[in-house]
Amino acid sequence: MSRQYTEITVVGEDDTGLIARVTTLLFERDINIEDLDQAVRDRIFRMTMTVDTSGMSCTRGELREALSELGDDLGVDIQVRFPADRETRTIAVLVTKESHCLEALFEAWADGKLGADISVIIGNHDDLEPLAEHYGVDFHDIGDEKGTPDEGRLLELLDEYDTDLIVLARYMRILSPNVVFRYEDRIINIHPSLLPSFPGAEPYRQAREEGVRIAGVTAHYVTTDLDQGPIITQRAFNAPPSASVEEIERRGQPLEAEALLEAVRLHLDTAISVYHGRTELRDDADPDRYRFGLPDSVDDALADRPVDGLGEAISGIEE
Repeated sequence: MSRQYTEITVVGEDDTGLIARVTTLLFERDINIEDLDQAVRDRIFRMTMTVDTSGMSCTRGELREALSELGDDLGVDIQVRFPADRETRTIAVLVTKESHCLEALFEAWADGKLGADISVIIGNHDDLEPLAEHYGVDFHDIGDEKGTPDEGRLLELLDEYDTDLIVLARYMRILSPNVVFRYEDRIINIHPSLLPSFPGAEPYRQAREEGVRIAGVTAHYVTTDLDQGPIITQRAFNAPPSASVEEIERRGQPLEAEALLEAVRLHLDTAISVYHGRTELRDDADPDRYRFGLPDSVDDALADRPVDGLGEAISGIEE
């Protein structure tokens, strides 16, 4: 019998006995827990589990109902995701005002190269609504006059559109634990620096002020720690001494779109997994299909010596 991995997420106010109640329910239905991770942030409890449902003694509908009733009893939200529920996965894209990353996502989708459907665009401003309309995708503005988003409405929309993956296409707001915990390892952000350098606001300006000679961009999973989530892909480019912040930004924006698209593709292909805070390529994934950083051709331009301990005088080996 082949294994069927199902994801279960529990989010709510922290309380004693939550883990025991959920795991007992699964045990009673012959569901084996393959992986369990839990955390608390700002008194919000989060537990994510990967379970094997291949031998469970109930139907999917019965499991959903039992967990929903347990969630109501405990005062928490429990979500169940069966990977085989549907053939086509859905993406919700969060945006503010910059269009370049959203344009790249739309173009890949229109060309049939995205591997999922863009089901909804959610913004904290309405600037990119015309772009969404051009591609026939629903747009929802959840921001007030200052751009402060209504996270309750955000969660409603993500649930309404049955979102599998959230992509932050230059969304200039921080997501709270209440959102992040519900979509653990399913939110991808693009940050315009080579993380962990220059996290937070205005990274291109930070790079200019620090006088870096090589700048870059990073696509990463979102966690509750700002710009510290597991890195997926990176791109780098030269930052000449004379380059202004605007010039650095112009060089970086196309690479932001490229790195974000590659990260989305890696996620949708299930080619990567998150282990101990970093991403790793799965054993059955083909590394030649993806580009994580600089192209392989760069290696040919790198110096190959000297290497510590290999010199003739030290090693005693003639070169």
